[in-house]
Amino acid sequence: MTTLALLGGTPAVTAPLKSYRTMGAEEEAAVARVMKGGVLSAFLGAWSDDFRGGPEIKAFEAQWAAVFRAKHAISVNSATSGLIACMGAVGISPGDEVIVPPTTMSATAIAPLFYGAIPVFADIEADGFCLDVEKVAEAITPRTRAIIAVNLFGQPANLTALRALADRHGLYLIEDNAQAPMAMHAGRFAGTIGHIGVFSLNYHKHVHTGEGGVCTTDDTKLADRLAMIRNHAENVAEKLGEGDYVNLIGHNFRMTELAAAIGCEQLKKAPRLVEGRVKIAEALTKGVAGLDGITAPSVRPDTTHVYYVWAGKYDAAKLGVSREAFARALNAEGVPTTTGYVRPLYLLPLFQKRVAIGRDGFPFNLTNRTYQKGLCPVAERMHESELFYYLVCSYDADDAQVGQIVDAFHKVYENRAQLRDVASN
Repeated sequence: MTTLALLGGTPAVTAPLKSYRTMGAEEEAAVARVMKGGVLSAFLGAWSDDFRGGPEIKAFEAQWAAVFRAKHAISVNSATSGLIACMGAVGISPGDEVIVPPTTMSATAIAPLFYGAIPVFADIEADGFCLDVEKVAEAITPRTRAIIAVNLFGQPANLTALRALADRHGLYLIEDNAQAPMAMHAGRFAGTIGHIGVFSLNYHKHVHTGEGGVCTTDDTKLADRLAMIRNHAENVAEKLGEGDYVNLIGHNFRMTELAAAIGCEQLKKAPRLVEGRVKIAEALTKGVAGLDGITAPSVRPDTTHVYYVWAGKYDAAKLGVSREAFARALNAEGVPTTTGYVRPLYLLPLFQKRVAIGRDGFPFNLTNRTYQKGLCPVAERMHESELFYYLVCSYDADDAQVGQIVDAFHKVYENRAQLRDVASN
């Protein structure tokens, strides 16, 4: 019997994993070029040639739109800003309901609150971890205005079904595509199937600019509204001939020329960078096949997965040891493994106490919308007992190390009795 590293044995992964790095000489040259030119941002918050930004911004947005086959791309300073701008652009208003998943980064669910709307949580799929279309359909009421679907962990939600559902009810479908750049669904890029898609360029994503984001849409009116909300809408709406002034008070959600220049270089590398993440994840999936009680990520039909993380499921009853103990053992072997992702968002204090913006809390009657534990049982079960994941976009394991990661899974699996013995003492 091999001794687990957690109990004093030699780790299966023999050297620390290197951080995933996407920056290179191309980005350095782009930054130097912009610095030498002296214009780090060219936006003006008034109607002018620079209302939509400088040459780097315009080049980046054009390149992004071309790559993702979208009519419009609107850069922003973060995906969070993009989600807030989306809510404004589609006219979200106090009293509206916006359906969101409970298993996602908090920005998805808090974006509606900035416009006085109420997030309504629909449960997730037990396999794909994205919104369950049937649960979304059950959550629709006359007050529903939009659905925000998250393409979680790198796999698109069932976007064709969600778009059809949205269209049938006259709703907007927004894609939070922060984790799935270049993923495909039904022959189209994730982030381009909803009315608006929001991409993240945060530093730990597949491609990044440090901080940043992009909104894509084929709707020219929505694109104009996004651009206005990004950059002091109140000053330009009249000049643009906008007759609908709802939500046209603006923010400063602007990306810099430096970030845009970096983004252009990152976008050129995107296919190769994404391919590298997929290669690692698929090797891990193949490597753990046959380990009873560990289920590798599923991939939706007619869909590609780009693996922001490798998210599997753990069956403690079959393995005879807790998920947390197994994960601790993997970490000791040199495999960065995390359990549970995020607690279902409706359990956060702001939802439990119904307090967001303003002293009086949510400004309308919530008797039919509660946030009690048990609201989304699948999401709760995944967080509390089943979901665990390896951070594909945080580490750059080479082929040898990927093999060692697979060996670590087998080592812990085959010697899990050691973990049971420790727990019983």
